Amino acid sequence: MKIELSEKEFRRLLDLVYIGDWILNSARGEDRFEDYDNLLEKLFALCPDVGMETLMDSWQGRVFPSKAYREGGIHEAIADYEDAVFFDILAEELARRDMEDEGVEASDETELVDRMEEYYQEFEENGIDNLTVEK
Repeated sequence: MKIELSEKEFRRLLDLVYIGDWILNSARGEDRFEDYDNLLEKLFALCPDVGMETLMDSWQGRVFPSKAYREGGIHEAIADYEDAVFFDILAEELARRDMEDEGVEASDETELVDRMEEYYQEFEENGIDNLTVEK
C-alpha cells in the first residue's frame, strides 16, 4: 500500500496516531496494545525522511516521539479532550443518579438532557468547586 501525504498531512497523521495510542494505552500499564505502539514507532521512524527528525528519538533500537514532540502541545490537546469527557460523564452520571433518587423514569431522555444541562452550567461557572462527597 502506498499513501501520498503532504508534510502537513504527515504531521497531522503523527498527531492522530499519537493521540489514539495515548487513549488506548496510557492507562494500561504493562498490558499495552503493542500493535498500536508498533504502528506509532513505524510512523515516527519516517520523520527523518521528511525533515522532521526533531520529532523522534531512538533508544535501544526503538523509535519514540521525542521530548520536543511530547512537550509541543499534544498533551494540552489530550487534556482538553479528557476534561470534556470527564465533565460529560460526570454530568450524565449525576443526572441519572438524581433521576433515580427522585423516581423519574431513566428512559426519559428529555429529562436526562435537561438535568445534564444544569450540571454543565454549574461546571462551566464553577468547575468542581461546589462538588462534595457525603457519607
